[in-house]
Amino acid sequence: MKHVTILITNEAVLASIVDPRIIFTGVNDFLAAAGKPPMFNVQLVGLEKEVKLHGGLFSVHTDAVLNDVKKTDLIIIPAFGGDMRTSIKRNEEFLPWIVDQHYKGAEAASLCVGAFLLAATGLLDGKECSTHWRFANEFREVFPQITLVDDRIVTEQKGLYSSGGATSYWNLLLYLIEKHAGRDMSIMAAKMFALEIDRKSQSPFIMFNGQKTHEDEPIKKAQEFIEANITEKISVEDLAIKYAIGKRHFERRFKKATNNSPLEYIQRVKIEAAKKHLESSRKNINEVMYDVGYSDTKAFRTVFKKITGLSPVEYRNKYNNVN
Repeated sequence: MKHVTILITNEAVLASIVDPRIIFTGVNDFLAAAGKPPMFNVQLVGLEKEVKLHGGLFSVHTDAVLNDVKKTDLIIIPAFGGDMRTSIKRNEEFLPWIVDQHYKGAEAASLCVGAFLLAATGLLDGKECSTHWRFANEFREVFPQITLVDDRIVTEQKGLYSSGGATSYWNLLLYLIEKHAGRDMSIMAAKMFALEIDRKSQSPFIMFNGQKTHEDEPIKKAQEFIEANITEKISVEDLAIKYAIGKRHFERRFKKATNNSPLEYIQRVKIEAAKKHLESSRKNINEVMYDVGYSDTKAFRTVFKKITGLSPVEYRNKYNNVN
């Protein structure tokens, strides 16, 4: 039987505690109905026997205190709220325990921004990781030694797992069920909980917000120029000349400051504007394309799908709210 430890961290988001408990115990229920023994021993584990969450509105009574758990097989790190750096500090007592258990053979999976706590262990250094798209820039600032994969919902790196934003962690939970209980059990869980199985990307949900917390003023001005001139065709060469920086040096500085090349930034700003048009207007695809500075239909569709994971038509059909 696999021992699953769901950490009850300070500032934890209650849903990201309840949901993994429900799905793992749910698998046990499926097995019991088939006359089979349970597969998971699920425990809620915290620093104290009672952990108050959401400003004291809820209390979680843990099954065990952290240091009483000497061996586990799978650690679930829930999402947490508040300032990320403060939350890491408030939960730093978990870090050596997670590291020790991983070296003893335990896997560890972070849900949504729980990736910040998993990253703080140092176990992800030099590896890939996923988290909520809204916190991507902050994650890169705090953990530059980790490769953040913006769009991916599930990331696996040698027994370390992370998920994309918010409820996309259900896909990671299904992934873990499949790994430990088999594909059939994962499909059954997906059907019982009405989940879309095998969803790979959170790209359709990402709202691009350019990184501007850096101190490179010419690059910041270039970003602002791009954002203020969405309808124009802007080349990297023109930007380099405008801000009196050699093209190659401009590209290096832009990438370092924003985590995007100048071309990627231009494309993402334009596609973000196109998404808003498709969500809230009756304009056809060509009108939207021209409004964001594209004249080549194929190029627009290719870039749009690369960034969002959907074609412009698919995106409009999914998100347009205009009757």
